[in-house]
Amino acid sequence: MQAPARARGKKTPDPVDVLVGHRIRMYRMIRGMSQSQLATELGLTFQQVQKYEKGANRVGAGRLIRIAQALQIPVQTLFGDDVSNDQKLLSEPSPVDWISEPGAVRLLQAYARVREPDVRRAIVSFIEQMTPKS
Repeated sequence: MQAPARARGKKTPDPVDVLVGHRIRMYRMIRGMSQSQLATELGLTFQQVQKYEKGANRVGAGRLIRIAQALQIPVQTLFGDDVSNDQKLLSEPSPVDWISEPGAVRLLQAYARVREPDVRRAIVSFIEQMTPKS
């Protein structure tokens, strides 16, 4: 018996691969590493790291362990608490998606340096006023 033919066209990434990729990007950015620096440490091209971060390419188990070591985090951190069989959970936007936005890590680092609660509230209020309501 022959295996069924795969559908032609663009293959969509698995939601778990996308989630893991977003977490790789987030922790790389937190560490202040460029894609090229991580790629060099892993013996890859930066394009391969890009594909991992987008979830376009699945990360094998051995490489996942080396990525976690390079980022100085436990490997299970790359999966997070929100990985489950519940597809609804995987399809909703998560903080991992938000932290991957350009400038998000810098914004959070600056916010973390603000010690006055009133100033923190003012910053959040300002940003909320500048953004459309969902």
